[in-house]
Amino acid sequence: MSTKQELLQNPIQHIDIKQHDVVALVDAMNHMAYSSRDLARAATIYDMMLRDTECGVILCLAGSLISAGLKQVIIDLLRNNMVDAIVSTGANIVDQDFFEALGFKHYVAGEEYKYGAGDAELREMMIDRIYDTFIDEEELRICDETTEKIINGMKPGVYSSREFIKEMGKYLAENGRTPKNGNEDSIVLAAYELNVPIFCPAFSDCSFGFGIVAHQHARQGKPMSSIDSGKDFYELTQLKIQNPTTGLLMIGGGVPKNFAQDIVVAADILGVEASMHKYAIQITVADARDGALSGSTLKEASSWGKVDLTWEQMVYSEATIALPLIAGYAYHKKAFAARTGKAFAQVLEPVTA
Repeated sequence: MSTKQELLQNPIQHIDIKQHDVVALVDAMNHMAYSSRDLARAATIYDMMLRDTECGVILCLAGSLISAGLKQVIIDLLRNNMVDAIVSTGANIVDQDFFEALGFKHYVAGEEYKYGAGDAELREMMIDRIYDTFIDEEELRICDETTEKIINGMKPGVYSSREFIKEMGKYLAENGRTPKNGNEDSIVLAAYELNVPIFCPAFSDCSFGFGIVAHQHARQGKPMSSIDSGKDFYELTQLKIQNPTTGLLMIGGGVPKNFAQDIVVAADILGVEASMHKYAIQITVADARDGALSGSTLKEASSWGKVDLTWEQMVYSEATIALPLIAGYAYHKKAFAARTGKAFAQVLEPVTA
């Protein structure tokens, strides 16, 4: 039987879209059929979205993406003003990105582990498996404890997930977990530095949840901090009201997808006639047959008044294949050249004052 040290020795390497000019490849796919042509059209729409300098770009993240090697792609989107706000599952932001920002890694799992044959052995070694990747449970506990430490350092009160994640970015900056100090870059840090808000509408469903459970347990009967999901929704809706032209780049589906789409309806409920999302792309392997949200089409979303039908595209592909091509296409075509960061986090500060 392999030891823990032997299993955790081959780190996941995050793909760098800057190193791979895929423009000619994606343009060639536009003359093919099936998913290739869909992907090429999606890349074109993302290029258009970025060239429309009035458009606020919202990136949605669902599924285990950072552990799979997509961290650098998202960092590059942030660092090049190709994303203005992020809506994500908590796991991508905390258990995976913030976890790696603390100096830890995800590891490649051998083929023999992909389908569960060795899971009992992994449990004994405190190794957690995410399909064909490994994460050290003992290091993950340190991530849990760090989130508790951050929460404990905040003034007791009710916060949106965005405000908590901002404090996580501040923690990384103040503790030198930055490229300037020889550490790897991270999504949380880049978003903090560039005033890009990150929302996790189901924020307790990750390492942060363990941190806030520990925080509240230790403060029974005393002032404590808590999450206000309504405040999340209100803040993201304010961005739609402040910046009416919006586009969605959605990886996976689930809660982040619906949360971002619903801000059009929420603005209407607040008495503001908000336009539908002008652009929308979804990368997913789900389909519509079971009625689940992840597979509902963007055309279906138009029936709810959420997504305009002119520039929308479903891409039925696994994210580690499709996202580097779509993002890389826009990056190498310099679609972002005329854009400046919208600093949406600063727009929200008066809302939370």
